[in-house]
Formats: sequence, structure tokens, C-alpha cells
Amino acid sequence: MKRRDFIRKSASLSALATLPSLKACALFLSDLPADIISFNAVDLSLAIRNKTVSCVEVMKAYLKHIHTYNPIYNAIVSMEEDEILLKRAHQADAALAKGEYWGWMHGMPHAIKDLAPVKGMIFTSGSPMFSDRIAEEDGALVKKIRNQGALFIGKTNTPEFGLGSQTYNPVFGATGSAYNPSLTAGGSSGGAACALGTQMLPAAEGGDMMGSLRNPGAFNNVIGFRPSTTVVMSEGDKKDRLLWTSGPMGRNTRDLIQLMNTLAHKPDFQNLTPLNFQEIKIGWLNDLDGYLSLETGILELCETSLSKLVAAGAKVEHVKPAVSPSDLWTCWTTLRHHTRLQMREYYENPKTHDLLKPELRWEIEQALRLDEKQVNHAQTIREVLYGALDRLFETYDFLILPTAQVFPFSKETHWPKQIGESVMDTYHRWMEVVIIGSLGGIPVINLPTGFDSSGRPMGIQVMGNFGKDRKVLEFALAYEQITDYLNVRPQLIAAKDRTI
Repeated sequence: MKRRDFIRKSASLSALATLPSLKACALFLSDLPADIISFNAVDLSLAIRNKTVSCVEVMKAYLKHIHTYNPIYNAIVSMEEDEILLKRAHQADAALAKGEYWGWMHGMPHAIKDLAPVKGMIFTSGSPMFSDRIAEEDGALVKKIRNQGALFIGKTNTPEFGLGSQTYNPVFGATGSAYNPSLTAGGSSGGAACALGTQMLPAAEGGDMMGSLRNPGAFNNVIGFRPSTTVVMSEGDKKDRLLWTSGPMGRNTRDLIQLMNTLAHKPDFQNLTPLNFQEIKIGWLNDLDGYLSLETGILELCETSLSKLVAAGAKVEHVKPAVSPSDLWTCWTTLRHHTRLQMREYYENPKTHDLLKPELRWEIEQALRLDEKQVNHAQTIREVLYGALDRLFETYDFLILPTAQVFPFSKETHWPKQIGESVMDTYHRWMEVVIIGSLGGIPVINLPTGFDSSGRPMGIQVMGNFGKDRKVLEFALAYEQITDYLNVRPQLIAAKDRTI
């Protein structure tokens, strides 16, 4: 629907009875893009609630866009039939007409990462073992999103069981970056990030163990937030922090915050305002004092963004890692591999053993070699990291690192075997840059930091101390005010036209 149609339709809105609200509506409409799919999630929510657009119009616009581009990018899988989705959109409009408002996602199309069950939908986890599995119940996060009125249209693609920062699996294939579909979207929330970057979804969520919200955020020029591990998850506490957590992604920070309020145990993320950078001190961890191998050009992009922060008044200082990076890697691999014992039954079952991806079989084998002493030693290193981070955050408000060690690479490559002269000795060594945030259980947000000469996007990780999630999000709001990276839209490649 064109902008003139929005304006004509808005003139008859009975809800806009007073002059101030009419002025507010006019200002709102003047800021809207011409195409529905280009609305940011918060704006789309307001447009639906005010009946500026109907849920049917929104669904039609998204389905047309998805059918045009998804065959190329492969972000959304297990799509529901158009007729079913349009019927649900009609029901959402009928509810609004009766004064029923389901929540801020009322009538908005949404797709859940294919590691979470949505009642009645295919739930594969990217594994051929579960290619026909139908979920019997909603997962905990799905219930929260459904309770806000979202209409589930399908799932977002993920690597098998979420393993690896490259979204490919034998069930659905690989997902491409929004900025070049021949390159990987990252992972494991690659389908979600690509769907945001290509505007196939207004909002998205995922999980993050080893950068799975941050890495695809960087590879698709969107924002991914790994909250403190107790904010969304019901397990663990400040001392016994999980290695992973669910979290939101967004086309911008405002949208991400809105979804964060839905996912969190407590909606503590209201009334956030951009930070004043003149009051902020940042520790720049760079490449961990030469420890990390990074592809040429990444540090330069990060330092350009840091210069913008300095120009805005922030103080930035180089910081050396507070704990030996090699000790952290030992800690990380020990604890990560130990979690794979929960999948031991698939490894030991002859019927499923060969259906597991080789990297998962390898991780289980590593786990089987661990003893209690090694696990306890890893926990000790992690506790040392907790203390080291606390001390750093006494001096610095935030710590910053690159989000990834490589730019998006060919989606036909399962994982980078080498960075520069450094050979990667494991399938996940190339994502070592994310483990400080993961081991710390602290809030970390990926923010865009620009593009290389080939147009490949990159991001920075902004880390706050445990429990300081609001402060990290307020940093992101301020960062958007001094950068324009999110305004650089990809040139999408269309599949054969299809009408609905």
C-alpha cells in the first residue's frame, strides 16, 4: 500500500479524535516508508493498533516479499500455507474490530528459530533425525511471543542442533547473508538475522552460546543482543551462569528493546534513553594483545567506529585481557564439550550415529574424554574471569571487541580452516573472539561497524557487567545516533515472481 493510501485511510480513524492526536498521527505517517515490509517493528505495531494498516495487508505484503526473495536467501523454512496465514490475519483484524488487542505483536508475521517448538509446526532442529517431527506444545519463549499476538508463519533456519556459526543443515541447506546470498549468514541464528536484514520479518529471536546472536547480527548488519544469563533463562544464577541464553534481534535497537521486554522474566527495559558518551569510559580489547587472528580490515572498521565514539566524547583506552586467553579457550572447550554429553544417546545409537554432523560427533568424543578434575579446573578459570571482569568494570563502563574474526565467507565452506597464517585447529576456533562474553554470562550486544571494500558487513561486541543490560541497550541507542551503518540496505536478489 502506498503512503497516500495510508494518509487517506488514517483520516477516517475514529480513535484520533483530538487535535493533538491527529497531529501525532500525521507526524507518524510522515515518517513511514512506502512499503509495509520496510516498517520497523515498533512502527508496524503502532500502525496495526491504530488500524492504519490491516493485518491482512501486512500478511500479504510479507508473503509476497518472502516468496520473491526467500528462495534465494533460504532464511525461512517450513512455511505455513498462504491461505492459512491469511485466514489468521483476517481473524486478527476481526479481533481488533471488536476492541480485542492481543499485544504489541498483534497480527505481525513471525518465525521462530528451528531449535524451538511451535505447536503444530515442523520442528527439525536442522537434523535429518527430526525432519518430520511435529511439535506438540509451544516452547517457553514461543508462548511469550504468542501471548503478544504474533502470527507464526514458519521457522528460521539454523545449523544442525545450533552447532557452528554457519547456518547450513542437511534438511534445508544453507542460508545466505542479506548482503550477498552466496556468503554465509553466520549462525546459529543465521536464518533469523538474514530474515531481518532482507526485511522478511519485522523482528526475530534466537539463542547464543558461542556468538549465535552476535555473529549473524554482524554478518547481516542487524543487531543481536545476548542478555545476562538470568534475564531470559530460568536456570542458573549470578554465580552459576549458563553458557547460553535466548535473546532478541532487531533491525534497530528500539525494536530489539521492545522484543526484549517480551522475552525477559521482568519487563525492566521501559523508558530507556541514549547514554551521554561524555560520561563513558571504554576499554578496547582489540585482538587480545595479538592473541587473536583476524582477517585484514576488521580492526580498521572497529577503530573507525571507536573514533566516532571518541568524537562524541567517550574516553577509549587499550586494555589487555585480564585472564590468559589460552586459559579461557581451555575453559571454554572443556565446559562446552561437557554439555554435549546430553546428546550421548544419539552418538551411541547405531541408528542415529551417522546422522549426526561430524563436528557434533567430534564434540561428543571430546566430552567422553573429560574427567571431573578437568571440568573442575575449567570452572575455577571461569570464576577467575568473573572476578577479573568485575575489576575491569570498576574502571570501564564497557569493553569492546570485534564481533567476528572473519568477514562473511562462502556458504559452501562449512568453517574457515585458516585466518591469515593461522590454522584453525577446531571447527569453532575461528569464533574464539566471542567467548569472553559467553563465559562471563554478561550482556553483550552486536552493533554494526560498517563494510569492507567488497560490501561485507562486520560488527563490534559491546560488553557490560553482569546485570547491566539496560546500560548496554542505552549505549546501543546512543551509538545509533552517531552512526549510519543501519541505513545501508542490501540490494536484494529476487527469485521468479510469484503472486498470492
